[in-house]
Amino acid sequence: MTKSEEIELQQQACKVRMGVLSATHGAKAGHPGGSLSAADLFTYLYFEELNIDPADPHKEDRDRFVLSKGHTAPGLYAALANRGFFPVDDLPTLRHIDSYLQGHPNMDTVPGVDMSTGSLGQGISCAAGMALGLKHQNSPARVYTLLGDGEMQEGQVWEALMFAAHYKLDNLCVIVDHNGLQIDGPNEKVMGLGSIPDKLRSFGLDVFQINGHDFQSMEGVFEIARQTKNKPCAIVMETTKGKGVSFMENQVGWHGKAPNDEEYAQGMAELNAALAGLEAV
Repeated sequence: MTKSEEIELQQQACKVRMGVLSATHGAKAGHPGGSLSAADLFTYLYFEELNIDPADPHKEDRDRFVLSKGHTAPGLYAALANRGFFPVDDLPTLRHIDSYLQGHPNMDTVPGVDMSTGSLGQGISCAAGMALGLKHQNSPARVYTLLGDGEMQEGQVWEALMFAAHYKLDNLCVIVDHNGLQIDGPNEKVMGLGSIPDKLRSFGLDVFQINGHDFQSMEGVFEIARQTKNKPCAIVMETTKGKGVSFMENQVGWHGKAPNDEEYAQGMAELNAALAGLEAV
Protein backbone atom coordinates (compact mmCIF):
# COMPACT_ATOMS: atom_id res chain seq x y z
CA MET A 1 0.00 0.00 0.00
CA THR A 2 1.42 3.37 -0.98
CA LYS A 3 1.29 6.38 1.33
CA SER A 4 -1.28 8.06 -0.91
CA GLU A 5 -3.49 4.97 -0.83
CA GLU A 6 -3.24 4.89 2.96
CA ILE A 7 -4.22 8.57 3.17
CA GLU A 8 -7.21 7.92 0.90
CA LEU A 9 -8.39 5.19 3.28
CA GLN A 10 -7.90 7.51 6.26
CA GLN A 11 -10.03 10.10 4.48
CA GLN A 12 -12.76 7.54 3.86
CA ALA A 13 -12.59 6.47 7.50
CA CYS A 14 -13.20 10.10 8.54
CA LYS A 15 -16.27 10.15 6.31
CA VAL A 16 -17.49 6.87 7.81
CA ARG A 17 -17.10 8.35 11.28
CA MET A 18 -19.05 11.42 10.18
CA GLY A 19 -21.76 9.08 8.99
CA VAL A 20 -21.87 7.41 12.40
CA LEU A 21 -22.41 10.75 14.10
CA SER A 22 -25.00 11.87 11.52
CA ALA A 23 -26.94 8.63 11.88
CA THR A 24 -26.99 8.46 15.68
CA HIS A 25 -27.68 12.19 16.03
CA GLY A 26 -30.55 11.90 13.57
CA ALA A 27 -31.96 8.87 15.38
CA LYS A 28 -31.41 10.33 18.85
CA ALA A 29 -30.36 6.76 19.64
CA GLY A 30 -27.90 4.11 18.57
CA HIS A 31 -24.41 2.89 19.33
CA PRO A 32 -21.63 5.30 18.33
CA GLY A 33 -18.80 3.95 20.52
CA GLY A 34 -18.38 0.53 18.92
CA SER A 35 -19.20 1.89 15.49
CA LEU A 36 -16.30 4.33 15.77
CA SER A 37 -13.85 1.73 17.08
CA ALA A 38 -14.62 -0.42 14.03
CA ALA A 39 -14.79 2.44 11.50
CA ASP A 40 -11.31 1.77 10.14
CA LEU A 41 -12.10 -1.92 9.71
CA PHE A 42 -15.38 -1.13 7.93
CA THR A 43 -13.45 1.25 5.67
CA TYR A 44 -10.75 -1.26 4.81
CA LEU A 45 -13.24 -4.03 4.09
CA TYR A 46 -15.54 -2.02 1.85
CA PHE A 47 -12.93 0.08 0.05
CA GLU A 48 -10.09 -2.43 -0.24
CA GLU A 49 -10.70 -6.03 0.79
CA LEU A 50 -14.15 -7.25 -0.21
CA ASN A 51 -15.10 -8.45 -3.68
CA ILE A 52 -18.36 -6.50 -3.95
CA ASP A 53 -20.24 -4.36 -6.45
CA PRO A 54 -22.65 -1.63 -5.26
CA ALA A 55 -24.41 -1.86 -8.62
CA ASP A 56 -25.05 -5.58 -8.07
CA PRO A 57 -25.35 -6.21 -4.31
CA HIS A 58 -26.48 -9.82 -4.80
CA LYS A 59 -23.91 -11.02 -7.32
CA GLU A 60 -23.25 -14.69 -6.67
CA ASP A 61 -19.47 -14.59 -6.34
CA ARG A 62 -19.38 -11.62 -3.94
CA ASP A 63 -17.65 -11.85 -0.60
CA ARG A 64 -20.03 -11.84 2.33
CA PHE A 65 -19.84 -9.73 5.48
CA VAL A 66 -21.82 -10.48 8.63
CA LEU A 67 -21.94 -7.87 11.38
CA SER A 68 -22.26 -10.16 14.37
CA LYS A 69 -22.20 -7.18 16.74
CA GLY A 70 -25.27 -5.87 14.98
CA HIS A 71 -25.83 -2.91 17.28
CA THR A 72 -22.95 -1.14 15.50
CA ALA A 73 -25.10 -0.86 12.39
CA PRO A 74 -24.40 2.91 12.16
CA GLY A 75 -20.79 2.11 11.26
CA LEU A 76 -21.77 -0.51 8.70
CA TYR A 77 -24.40 1.77 7.16
CA ALA A 78 -21.92 4.65 6.92
CA ALA A 79 -19.43 2.44 5.08
CA LEU A 80 -22.08 1.06 2.74
CA ALA A 81 -23.40 4.55 1.96
CA ASN A 82 -19.95 5.99 1.27
CA ARG A 83 -19.19 2.98 -0.93
CA GLY A 84 -22.27 3.76 -3.03
CA PHE A 85 -24.85 1.19 -1.95
CA PHE A 86 -27.34 3.92 -0.99
CA PRO A 87 -27.30 7.71 -0.46
CA VAL A 88 -25.21 9.15 2.36
CA ASP A 89 -28.03 11.65 2.92
CA ASP A 90 -30.23 8.79 4.15
CA LEU A 91 -28.02 8.08 7.18
CA PRO A 92 -29.83 10.55 9.52
CA THR A 93 -33.06 8.56 9.01
CA LEU A 94 -31.58 5.78 11.18
CA ARG A 95 -34.26 4.16 13.38
CA HIS A 96 -37.00 6.47 12.10
CA ILE A 97 -40.42 4.95 11.47
CA ASP A 98 -40.63 3.79 7.85
CA SER A 99 -36.86 4.17 7.33
CA TYR A 100 -35.11 1.20 5.74
CA LEU A 101 -32.16 1.87 8.06
CA GLN A 102 -33.24 0.32 11.31
CA GLY A 103 -31.21 -0.06 14.51
CA HIS A 104 -29.84 -3.46 13.50
CA PRO A 105 -28.93 -4.63 9.99
CA ASN A 106 -31.83 -5.97 7.90
CA MET A 107 -30.89 -7.91 4.78
CA ASP A 108 -34.40 -7.45 3.38
CA THR A 109 -34.26 -3.65 3.30
CA VAL A 110 -30.64 -2.45 3.22
CA PRO A 111 -28.61 -2.89 0.00
CA GLY A 112 -25.31 -4.60 0.74
CA VAL A 113 -26.35 -6.27 3.99
CA ASP A 114 -25.86 -10.03 3.74
CA MET A 115 -27.42 -11.11 7.05
CA SER A 116 -29.91 -9.66 9.53
CA THR A 117 -28.22 -9.53 12.93
CA GLY A 118 -28.68 -8.11 16.38
CA SER A 119 -28.89 -10.92 18.91
CA LEU A 120 -25.28 -11.19 20.04
CA GLY A 121 -23.53 -14.47 19.33
CA GLN A 122 -25.74 -15.48 16.44
CA GLY A 123 -24.05 -13.63 13.59
CA ILE A 124 -20.91 -15.75 13.68
CA SER A 125 -23.05 -18.89 13.44
CA CYS A 126 -24.67 -17.48 10.30
CA ALA A 127 -21.26 -16.62 8.89
CA ALA A 128 -19.96 -20.13 9.51
CA GLY A 129 -23.01 -21.59 7.79
CA MET A 130 -22.51 -19.29 4.81
CA ALA A 131 -18.88 -20.33 4.56
CA LEU A 132 -19.75 -24.03 4.57
CA GLY A 133 -22.46 -23.48 1.96
CA LEU A 134 -20.05 -21.60 -0.31
CA LYS A 135 -17.55 -24.44 0.01
CA HIS A 136 -20.19 -26.94 -1.10
CA GLN A 137 -20.83 -24.72 -4.13
CA ASN A 138 -17.09 -24.50 -4.91
CA SER A 139 -17.45 -20.73 -4.75
CA PRO A 140 -14.35 -18.49 -4.57
CA ALA A 141 -16.23 -16.13 -2.25
CA ARG A 142 -15.03 -15.52 1.29
CA VAL A 143 -17.01 -14.72 4.42
CA TYR A 144 -15.97 -12.10 6.96
CA THR A 145 -17.65 -11.53 10.31
CA LEU A 146 -17.06 -8.89 12.99
CA LEU A 147 -17.66 -9.59 16.67
CA GLY A 148 -17.39 -7.37 19.71
CA ASP A 149 -15.11 -8.50 22.49
CA GLY A 150 -17.99 -8.41 24.98
CA GLU A 151 -19.91 -10.59 22.55
CA MET A 152 -17.24 -13.26 23.07
CA GLN A 153 -18.90 -13.93 26.43
CA GLU A 154 -21.76 -15.63 24.55
CA GLY A 155 -21.55 -19.42 24.50
CA GLN A 156 -22.91 -19.65 20.97
CA VAL A 157 -19.78 -17.90 19.70
CA TRP A 158 -17.64 -20.81 20.83
CA GLU A 159 -19.98 -23.41 19.37
CA ALA A 160 -19.70 -21.61 16.02
CA LEU A 161 -15.91 -21.50 16.26
CA MET A 162 -15.80 -25.22 17.03
CA PHE A 163 -18.02 -25.81 13.97
CA ALA A 164 -15.80 -23.63 11.77
CA ALA A 165 -12.63 -25.44 12.80
CA HIS A 166 -14.21 -28.89 12.44
CA TYR A 167 -15.28 -28.17 8.86
CA LYS A 168 -11.94 -26.51 8.02
CA LEU A 169 -13.58 -23.30 6.86
CA ASP A 170 -10.55 -21.55 5.43
CA ASN A 171 -12.92 -19.21 3.57
CA LEU A 172 -14.06 -17.73 6.91
CA CYS A 173 -12.33 -14.77 8.55
CA VAL A 174 -13.43 -13.97 12.11
CA ILE A 175 -12.59 -10.44 13.27
CA VAL A 176 -12.81 -9.32 16.91
CA ASP A 177 -13.08 -5.63 17.80
CA HIS A 178 -11.15 -5.65 21.07
CA ASN A 179 -11.86 -2.21 22.55
CA GLY A 180 -12.13 -3.50 26.11
CA LEU A 181 -15.53 -1.98 26.92
CA GLN A 182 -19.11 -3.21 26.82
CA ILE A 183 -22.42 -1.68 27.83
CA ASP A 184 -22.01 -2.34 31.58
CA GLY A 185 -18.34 -1.40 31.85
CA PRO A 186 -14.88 -2.83 31.22
CA ASN A 187 -14.98 -6.41 29.97
CA GLU A 188 -12.71 -7.60 32.73
CA LYS A 189 -15.11 -6.31 35.40
CA VAL A 190 -18.27 -7.63 33.74
CA MET A 191 -16.88 -11.07 32.88
CA GLY A 192 -13.18 -11.54 32.32
CA LEU A 193 -12.28 -12.99 28.93
CA GLY A 194 -8.67 -13.85 29.63
CA SER A 195 -6.56 -14.11 26.49
CA ILE A 196 -8.90 -14.03 23.50
CA PRO A 197 -6.10 -14.99 21.07
CA ASP A 198 -5.13 -18.01 23.19
CA LYS A 199 -8.75 -19.14 23.42
CA LEU A 200 -9.19 -18.81 19.66
CA ARG A 201 -6.04 -20.82 19.01
CA SER A 202 -7.24 -23.54 21.36
CA PHE A 203 -10.37 -23.83 19.22
CA GLY A 204 -8.27 -24.48 16.11
CA LEU A 205 -8.13 -21.09 14.41
CA ASP A 206 -5.12 -19.37 12.89
CA VAL A 207 -4.90 -16.18 14.98
CA PHE A 208 -3.39 -12.75 14.33
CA GLN A 209 -3.30 -9.59 16.44
CA ILE A 210 -3.10 -6.11 14.94
CA ASN A 211 -3.67 -2.44 15.66
CA GLY A 212 -7.23 -2.03 14.38
CA HIS A 213 -6.59 1.58 13.38
CA ASP A 214 -3.58 0.83 11.15
CA PHE A 215 -4.35 0.21 7.48
CA GLN A 216 -0.87 -1.07 6.72
CA SER A 217 -1.32 -3.77 9.36
CA MET A 218 -4.74 -4.65 7.94
CA GLU A 219 -3.31 -5.05 4.45
CA GLY A 220 -0.66 -7.46 5.65
CA VAL A 221 -2.87 -9.60 7.84
CA PHE A 222 -5.71 -9.93 5.32
CA GLU A 223 -3.20 -11.03 2.69
CA ILE A 224 -1.98 -13.77 5.04
CA ALA A 225 -5.56 -14.70 5.96
CA ARG A 226 -6.47 -15.27 2.31
CA GLN A 227 -3.60 -17.75 2.06
CA THR A 228 -4.58 -19.75 5.16
CA LYS A 229 -5.62 -23.31 4.28
CA ASN A 230 -7.67 -25.98 6.07
CA LYS A 231 -8.64 -23.81 9.03
CA PRO A 232 -10.52 -20.57 9.68
CA CYS A 233 -8.55 -17.51 10.69
CA ALA A 234 -9.19 -14.92 13.36
CA ILE A 235 -7.95 -11.33 13.54
CA VAL A 236 -8.04 -9.70 16.97
CA MET A 237 -7.98 -5.92 16.50
CA GLU A 238 -6.81 -3.74 19.36
CA THR A 239 -8.97 -0.62 19.13
CA THR A 240 -10.18 2.42 21.07
CA LYS A 241 -13.90 2.70 21.67
CA GLY A 242 -15.18 6.00 20.25
CA LYS A 243 -12.02 6.46 18.15
CA GLY A 244 -11.82 9.76 16.31
CA VAL A 245 -14.09 11.83 18.57
CA SER A 246 -12.11 13.07 21.56
CA PHE A 247 -14.84 13.10 24.20
CA MET A 248 -16.11 9.65 23.18
CA GLU A 249 -12.76 7.86 23.19
CA ASN A 250 -12.48 5.07 25.75
CA GLN A 251 -15.69 6.20 27.47
CA VAL A 252 -18.10 3.38 28.23
CA GLY A 253 -21.03 5.81 28.41
CA TRP A 254 -20.88 6.22 24.64
CA HIS A 255 -21.63 2.56 24.02
CA GLY A 256 -25.29 3.25 23.39
CA LYS A 257 -25.95 6.99 23.64
CA ALA A 258 -26.55 9.45 20.81
CA PRO A 259 -24.84 12.86 20.69
CA ASN A 260 -27.01 15.89 21.35
CA ASP A 261 -26.82 18.96 19.12
CA GLU A 262 -23.80 20.46 20.89
CA GLU A 263 -21.92 17.13 21.03
CA TYR A 264 -22.73 16.45 17.39
CA ALA A 265 -21.37 19.86 16.37
CA GLN A 266 -18.17 19.32 18.36
CA GLY A 267 -17.64 15.80 17.02
CA MET A 268 -18.25 16.84 13.43
CA ALA A 269 -15.89 19.81 13.82
CA GLU A 270 -13.14 17.46 15.01
CA LEU A 271 -13.70 15.05 12.13
CA ASN A 272 -13.88 17.82 9.55
CA ALA A 273 -10.60 19.19 10.87
CA ALA A 274 -9.02 15.74 10.66
CA LEU A 275 -10.30 15.31 7.10
CA ALA A 276 -9.01 18.73 6.08
CA GLY A 277 -5.61 17.84 7.48
CA LEU A 278 -5.51 14.62 5.48
CA GLU A 279 -6.60 16.39 2.30
CA ALA A 280 -3.79 18.90 2.76
CA VAL A 281 -1.10 16.21 2.89
